[in-house]
Amino acid sequence: MTQEWTVEKTGFDTADIELHGSKYLLGNGFMGYRGTMEEYTAEQLVALNLAGFFDLARGSNWRESVNAPNPLYTAVSVNGKELNLSRIAPVFHKQTLDIKTGIHKRETVFPAGEVNITVKAERFVSKARENILALKYSVSADKNVDIVIKTGTDKNIWNISGNHLNYTDETARGDFSELTAESVQLKKPLKVYEKICGLENIVNVGLLHTASVALKANEEFTFTKFGGVYHGDGLENSDADFLRAVNFGYDNLKDEHIAAWDAIWENSDVVIEGDEEACAALRYSIYHLCSIAPRNTDKCGIPARGLSGQVYKGAAFWDTEMFMLPFFRFTDADVARNLLKYRINTLAGAERKAKEFGFEGAFFAWESQETGDDACTLFNVTDVFTNRPLRTYFKDKQIHVSADIVFALWDYCITTGDFVLLADGGLKLIYECIRFFYTYASFKPHKDRYELLDVVGPDEYHERVNNNAFTNAMVKRAADIFILALEKVKTDYPESLENLGENLDWAYDFAKKLYVPAPDERGIIEQFDGYFNLEDVTPETLKTRELKENEYWGCHGLASQTRTLKQADVIMLLSVLKSDYGREIKKANWDFYEPYTEHGSSLSACAYAIVAAEIGYTDWAYKYFMKTACVDLKGDSKQYLGSLYIGGTHPAANGGAWNTAIFGFAGVSFANDRLDISPRLPENWKSMSFKLNLRGERLEIRVDAKGAEIKGAAKTKITVYGKEYKK
Repeated sequence: MTQEWTVEKTGFDTADIELHGSKYLLGNGFMGYRGTMEEYTAEQLVALNLAGFFDLARGSNWRESVNAPNPLYTAVSVNGKELNLSRIAPVFHKQTLDIKTGIHKRETVFPAGEVNITVKAERFVSKARENILALKYSVSADKNVDIVIKTGTDKNIWNISGNHLNYTDETARGDFSELTAESVQLKKPLKVYEKICGLENIVNVGLLHTASVALKANEEFTFTKFGGVYHGDGLENSDADFLRAVNFGYDNLKDEHIAAWDAIWENSDVVIEGDEEACAALRYSIYHLCSIAPRNTDKCGIPARGLSGQVYKGAAFWDTEMFMLPFFRFTDADVARNLLKYRINTLAGAERKAKEFGFEGAFFAWESQETGDDACTLFNVTDVFTNRPLRTYFKDKQIHVSADIVFALWDYCITTGDFVLLADGGLKLIYECIRFFYTYASFKPHKDRYELLDVVGPDEYHERVNNNAFTNAMVKRAADIFILALEKVKTDYPESLENLGENLDWAYDFAKKLYVPAPDERGIIEQFDGYFNLEDVTPETLKTRELKENEYWGCHGLASQTRTLKQADVIMLLSVLKSDYGREIKKANWDFYEPYTEHGSSLSACAYAIVAAEIGYTDWAYKYFMKTACVDLKGDSKQYLGSLYIGGTHPAANGGAWNTAIFGFAGVSFANDRLDISPRLPENWKSMSFKLNLRGERLEIRVDAKGAEIKGAAKTKITVYGKEYKK
């Protein structure tokens, strides 16, 4: 059940354990704590995932983000039998996530012979103090009974690709424990603290504390505990910082945590009147975006599965720039700047990758970790028939990622007015990306144009194609942006030009002559050269040809020689560069590509939703909006790529839900120093209210079927349905 501010499930099914771990996630940008029960361990996929902390496991395993030991582990035993929800059918169970406050609760009634034991727990990952977690744990019984409480720091970590930590020291005394570890590869130190308040007569065994408690019938016993996780710069004063949090107390920590969330919602909330389900789903998407946002650092990006675990090695993809950054640049410019500074800070890694493949400039990683070097392997998928790795071309042919970053950086500058970022490494990044594309491109003298050959677009079912429409158009836009950015810096920050080459004629020539596929006589843009010649097969027909579950359709698989698409690159193009194409072109391509699209990627539906809203297909737009906004609520997504587990949260889809609501249904666009709003709401939506921060000005906007009402627009030029807005 989902209400406007809560996600709740009554009853329990062991099949929900994996989904609920992601669905009920807590996070603060520094760490993410999966929505698991306090008594769970690695077997039930408990994870405390750390942003920006990567390491290589022993042996041939890949490098991935690190899951820390769990300082909130707590279990109750009766007569020597542990009350573990994954092994004992409960009399009653309810799990709740309050997305307004970022607080997780559970209530479970366990049968224990002739006694029913009720466990209640409340926990949060502090939004005000990024290193701190807190738990309030209560136990009661309907009859007098003796119980044993076991709590402490659990070192039994769920890892996807092997152990990443060596434990160097551990101390447990009374109600306190401290664990020191270092990463296997880089020897980076990590400290995990734990402190219990309200539990007496504790006996320590390693990092676990046990205490016997005599429960009287219908009287509740409660204690609190605190966890602290530190690495990097935070280690310097970690002892004192953790002690301050403990002394501040559970209730005070909770109050400041809620206040921090209130401040975030003040800028980011969207209210949909007339559709409670859609409002709740959109708020849930916003909650996940804000839970993983790097507010205090520009040294890490947002992983493709957020902070729900180590899937995709904890790496950042193009998802951040194309799907999540729009939300942040309009609601929290500081986070948006951090994300773009992360790319600037990792430019050297992109330059190393370009050089590795024989090019100049910057070729950004498909799977980017803290240095910007590419964690993506050349063999990314396992064949379910032979159990052998398949050679894929995600790493070396998905060149559009560098253009996506340039596009996002410039959009940030335009939206926020923060052109200082260009002088702060932004122009250098753009320049190096355009140098890469120039050296990658092939010039065709007989056509007097540059082409981009042997690439992979976002639709990964068709590899090593020529002139992919999305890729070419985005690179063309990036080249045009370089010229605009160059002129801006020449005027305002001329000192930043010293890192660029003196002769830039090649860049102007490249921008002018790069080929971008145009609509044909039907108005349809061919996804890539030769796409129209492929077998005319839809996903439904292709599904009947599968010989084995989780068979991969890309590489040389089922879809590669057909028109079936994982996601439609052309529709993505039309949703991003919307002002470059008219309504009829968008309609022709939506109608053509939709039947061929499997939506095998969680990134696909929002692009279709945005374009559908623009062309008047409101029912379709709503369908795809709800598919996007509910992907983590319902778990309707692929869990495996071949035999590789790819479960977890989907922050790109979360961003896509907001993009659909704001850019699709509200019809918001900002270009040429003018904000235009052209609402086209679903029929059952009476209104939608939201806030945008535009060049330092906070706008409060309400849209309905009649138009828009706007507060706070003192300087911004605004049109509604193309007509000047009367303030």
